[in-house]
Amino acid sequence: MILINNINLPLDTDFNGLNQLVAKKFKLDINNIKSVKLYRKSVDARHKNDVHFCCSFLVELCSGEEKFLKLYKNAQSYKPLQYEFKKAENILENPPVVVGFGPAGMFAALTLAKAGLCPIVIERGMDVDNRKKAVDSFFSGKSLNPNTNVQFGEGGAGTFSDGKLNTGIKDKRCKIVLFELNKFGAGDNILTDAKPHIGTDVLINVVKNLREEVIKLGGRVLFETELRDIIINNGKITSIETNKGSFDTDILILATGHSARDTFLMLKSKGIKLEQKPFAVGVRIEHLSKDINRALYGDFADSEHLGAADYKLVAHLESGRGVYTFCMCPGGEVINASSEENGVAVNGMSYSRRDGENSNSALLVGVNTEDFGSSDVLAGCYLQQKIEQNAFNIGNGKVPITSVGNFVNGEEFKIGKVKPTVKPDTVFADFYKIFPQFVCDSLKEAIPIFDKKINGFADREALLIAPETRSSSPVRITRNENFESVNTMGLFPCGEGAGYAGGIMSAAVDGMKIAEQIIENINLKKY
Repeated sequence: MILINNINLPLDTDFNGLNQLVAKKFKLDINNIKSVKLYRKSVDARHKNDVHFCCSFLVELCSGEEKFLKLYKNAQSYKPLQYEFKKAENILENPPVVVGFGPAGMFAALTLAKAGLCPIVIERGMDVDNRKKAVDSFFSGKSLNPNTNVQFGEGGAGTFSDGKLNTGIKDKRCKIVLFELNKFGAGDNILTDAKPHIGTDVLINVVKNLREEVIKLGGRVLFETELRDIIINNGKITSIETNKGSFDTDILILATGHSARDTFLMLKSKGIKLEQKPFAVGVRIEHLSKDINRALYGDFADSEHLGAADYKLVAHLESGRGVYTFCMCPGGEVINASSEENGVAVNGMSYSRRDGENSNSALLVGVNTEDFGSSDVLAGCYLQQKIEQNAFNIGNGKVPITSVGNFVNGEEFKIGKVKPTVKPDTVFADFYKIFPQFVCDSLKEAIPIFDKKINGFADREALLIAPETRSSSPVRITRNENFESVNTMGLFPCGEGAGYAGGIMSAAVDGMKIAEQIIENINLKKY
């Protein structure tokens, strides 16, 4: 089989006739083509007068593959991915426990279940159907449920986001994660798109189907079950305490996500090794989708073959600060992602069609551990919390907003062509009363820089929504090369909350790797 890369194709290409396309493109006898599959597709918009697809294809010829490889420098021999879920050769007296059912916890539990280890999953929030009801209720103006919200509940924070699956990590398990998500209901496009995404509306069903698979394989998934305590004897996990009783276990995978501050506090009180970690805070910036599309796609902006445009920007300021965009949601909306009473936090979300009137992105400023102002291992959490409380106090729980014109240029604030999408209510605010000064100063300096890269980024009517504080964990639960806590045997810190991942894909892969290590340990009779 041959992998052919860097094939440029017009936007109106018919991808239903791949054999004919490849035969014509490379002057091949169509009868000598056994099969053609789309391997990767991306949009090349570097030149706005020539926006096109850049594709890779897997091609199997009846004969002559070696000759073809010599003729085309962008062609290479392709070996299918080899991966098998491991099986446990021994069964433990007490099953492994997974805390949290976000991407890391889900794929850790799935891997353990496929091994025959019948994991117990505890999730503090509700199942995804009831979780959606609770989130919709909050968006409509009802009270926040601190245990079931945009951050907590089945599927983790990623469920109420864009479901983006692109990642910077290079790991063969990324493909396996995509295959599994596709099997559980995500579209076939996630297997070929260079920047795959699922969308919240589809992801809800995917998450539910994955849970049902874990249960079918012998696992248990317990909702509204909150970790309260970890029992440690002689430096080793022996059981856990929850609001619904205790569970004996030798193996605890801690995949709580980045917002479980009460869990971090409990870990600190138990003497489990934690360390401070840099993170980032900032705002969501919201533009009209059609303006971003026009800036990035030029005359091709209205093409029916292109979805809403996305971007990724970075600026290195003279102060040494880094400012960057993150989790860009084309055709999406800003959401109230609060998870604590008397605090406000925001995030971005898109549905699968990405056809909303606005596009938004996080606009973040790097925060170093020196900025925490304390050696307390939880100082970063306290800084996040302070910002969120400031935001809440400014409008008694309404989400703070301003315009780029007001924030950058000092113009009078008014809502123009860009209407805020965040629910339920917003309030105009002075962001210097929410953030440390260095955050606002850095944002103010970076926005005009980004405008030079994307014309209209600094549109005076674009909106800024605050605060985005949950992009990553401010804490790392220290672990060794075997993924185990450095001072607590049987404890496996996992995913974003533990400080070892940064998105759905990397968190899912981390969950798989930890589960594989546990299976290997069991097969070696280490427990």
